[in-house]
Amino acid sequence: MTGRRARAAVLALATVALAGCTDAAARDAGGTTHVVTTSHPLQWVAEQVAGPRVVVTNLVGPRGDTHGFEPSPADVVALAEADLVVHVSGGLQPGVDAVLAQQPPDHLVDAAPVADLEGDPHFWLDPRRLAEVARDVGVELAELDDGAADDVDARVAEVQAALADLDEEYASALAGCRGATLVTAHEAYGYLAERHGLQQVGITGIDPAVEPSPARLREVAEVVRATGARTVFFDAAASQATAAALADDLGVATDVLDPVERVTADADYLELMRDNLSALQRGLVCEG
Repeated sequence: MTGRRARAAVLALATVALAGCTDAAARDAGGTTHVVTTSHPLQWVAEQVAGPRVVVTNLVGPRGDTHGFEPSPADVVALAEADLVVHVSGGLQPGVDAVLAQQPPDHLVDAAPVADLEGDPHFWLDPRRLAEVARDVGVELAELDDGAADDVDARVAEVQAALADLDEEYASALAGCRGATLVTAHEAYGYLAERHGLQQVGITGIDPAVEPSPARLREVAEVVRATGARTVFFDAAASQATAAALADDLGVATDVLDPVERVTADADYLELMRDNLSALQRGLVCEG
C-alpha cells in the first residue's frame, strides 16, 4: 500500500474512531489526564511538566523512526481519545498531520509555531525552543486540571530552568567554536548550529533515509579539505557506513551525534544532549 493510500485508510478509521468518542470526563472518571506525544523530545518535555494524575504515551516506540511515522489504527484511536496531543506539524510525520487535520483535538500543542520552526523539524536540539514548548504544555495541562495549576507552573519553571542551564553549558563550551564546520550524516543540527555559530554541512538532507549522491559526497569532501574539519559525525541510531567511508577517505575521525529521535525507552534528553556536547568538544576545530 502506498503512503497516500495508507493515510487515506487511516483517515477513514479516524472518522469511525472519532464518531464514538465522548468527552474526557466521561472517558476517565478517575480524573486521569491522557497526553499523547509523537516524538521522544515531546514525550520528555510532557513528562517533565506532567503531574501524578497525567499519563504520557508516545506513539513512536523505542528506537522507532520519527521521520515519516505512519499511525496505525490503534494510534488513530489514541490520538482521538487523548485529552492533550503534543505534536510537531509541517511534514515530519505526514500521516499524523492528516489525522489531526481530519479532527483537530480540543487541546493541542503544535511545536511548529511555538518553537518558530524554519523548515527543519529538529527544534529540540536548541534547548531554548524546547523550553517554549514546555510552557505551552503547561498551559494546556493547567486548563485540563485547574486544581493542579500551581503544581504545573512549578514544574514548568523547573524544566525551563534545566533547559536554560543546558543552553548555558553549550554556550560556554562552544564559545571558541564559532565559525567551525560541523560535518554531519544528516542535516538535523541546523538550530544547534545557528545558536552557536557553527557551519553545518550534511552528507544528506533533513531526512536521513535519502541516500547522498556521488556529487554530494564530493562536495562534502571538498568542504572538509578546505576548512580543515577533523571529524565526520554520524547518527547514533543510523548506519555509519557512508560517514565512516567518507572519513576514512579523508583521513579524519568519526564520532557520534544523537538527533534525539531513535532512542531507547529509558533515554534522557538532558543526558543525550550533554553526550552531544562532549562529542562536539572532541570533534570540532575550535580556538583555545
